[in-house]
Amino acid sequence: MDSGQYSLNVRFCEICTGCLSNKSGKNSVPSLTRALDTIASDLAKDGDLRIRMGSENPSIWPSLQQLWNFLADYPSADADVAELRILVISVARFTRNIVAGVAANQQNAFAVEPALRRVLHLYSSWSAFQVMESFPATRMAVQALSNIVTTNEDLTSRLWNTYLTLPEEQVILIRLLGSPDHKTILSILILMVNCIHDSTERCSLLTKSRGGARICTTLLDRVVLLYDAEESTDGAKAFDYGYHLFAHLFDGGFAPDLYNSLSVEGEVIAQHQTTLLKLLDSYLQSSQICPIHCDMCPMLSEIFFSLSSYSQSAITRATNPTNSEPLDDSIEHLQELDLLLPKTCEALVLATQCIVKISLLSENQRTVDPSAVDLRAIFRDASSTDGQGTAEKLLRLLDTFLPRIYFGKAVIDPVTDRSIPSSVGGPNGFSYLKRDLVRLVGVLCHRDKTFQDRIRICRGIPVIMNMCVVDERNPYLREHAILTLRNLLDGNMENQYEVNSIQPSGYWDEAGVLHEKVGATLR
Repeated sequence: MDSGQYSLNVRFCEICTGCLSNKSGKNSVPSLTRALDTIASDLAKDGDLRIRMGSENPSIWPSLQQLWNFLADYPSADADVAELRILVISVARFTRNIVAGVAANQQNAFAVEPALRRVLHLYSSWSAFQVMESFPATRMAVQALSNIVTTNEDLTSRLWNTYLTLPEEQVILIRLLGSPDHKTILSILILMVNCIHDSTERCSLLTKSRGGARICTTLLDRVVLLYDAEESTDGAKAFDYGYHLFAHLFDGGFAPDLYNSLSVEGEVIAQHQTTLLKLLDSYLQSSQICPIHCDMCPMLSEIFFSLSSYSQSAITRATNPTNSEPLDDSIEHLQELDLLLPKTCEALVLATQCIVKISLLSENQRTVDPSAVDLRAIFRDASSTDGQGTAEKLLRLLDTFLPRIYFGKAVIDPVTDRSIPSSVGGPNGFSYLKRDLVRLVGVLCHRDKTFQDRIRICRGIPVIMNMCVVDERNPYLREHAILTLRNLLDGNMENQYEVNSIQPSGYWDEAGVLHEKVGATLR
């Protein structure tokens, strides 16, 4: 046994005993923190020292356990007590460094987790968040906890199972995600990412359990707030880690479970589900491979039909509440305007963009490998239980409900000469909806005669033709509609005849005003 090493262990145990023997601990705190900081600095540089100090006698682990218990039971414990903060930082730093990369030390140190959790509970309270000086202690304690379990499968699983089954008020993951300190959030997200890495079981627990859903809800709220953080700041880094965590869940095929766990009874779409769709859309836009997306197709189809059917019903109630006569182009008297419709349409845009991206990826892959699964077929074959929800039907309703925006002004119906209510004219929630629905039809009908015929049979071709216009709310709507029309006509004589039989019912003047042709028949 190395005498110098023996002296270091003895020194640690003796100074801990001296601090703990004093009821208040005040007289010994300065000497204890100085000694801990010196040893921690040496441990950070020397991996062999960590191994020797953790394995030689006298054992440091009983003393470290007593030290953490002392911190957890500190007299008059409060985050505003400077002496306690200094001691927490020193003890946490020592713990963090002694366990780094040494499995045996991690196993021995895991016994301090309950006391460490109680300390973090104190420092994640509302009152602690009001004391900026407490943030370094909180961060150091989180880092110590992270090092205790990182790369140790057994300890990580034990920690994760414990934290996701605690009563809600005791779940420090939720409490710490509410910290105003971005560095603290970054530290806790690093711990969470490390915990779920390469573990189907822990990912499943996060996405399916009640506690996991609550954590994800809190994390989604925090990701939204971090989105506008300046680049290279701790807030931006925390956002990246939050996104990485959800991307890891998407990679593992847990998007459907997570989406379902975020649902709210009685609501067609919850705000956290919309946020998740935003992250999923971003994930898919940066993705270049298809196999991992197969599990998402049924989920996205179900979401599309659910949101589309709800939107159709809401628009029908608003434009034709009595169902006494066919829907026309008049929206002068809106009734039962659903306040959830903009949010529903916002989520519908996201779902549509996800479907389009997966479909395009699948088509590209099949160009290289014809034997690859055609994911577009999954979306083509999908159908809603009530027969509603198809894109072409929704487009027809939207063409009536939402005015086109041309050079900053809503286009007025030339027959009724009626103005558009401001509640409908606003862009919130409806931006890009027509464009993306048109694009979806174009992608799905490409070189597929069955789907091309389906659009014609349900009278969708005139709807697509009506979208070949400029609309500031839907950038490039005209271009996407023209491309969709091209795909509908490609190799389909029946569709070509249908288009040839349709004659213009009006014309545009130089001012962009639509005029009806005399004698024209509207279809």
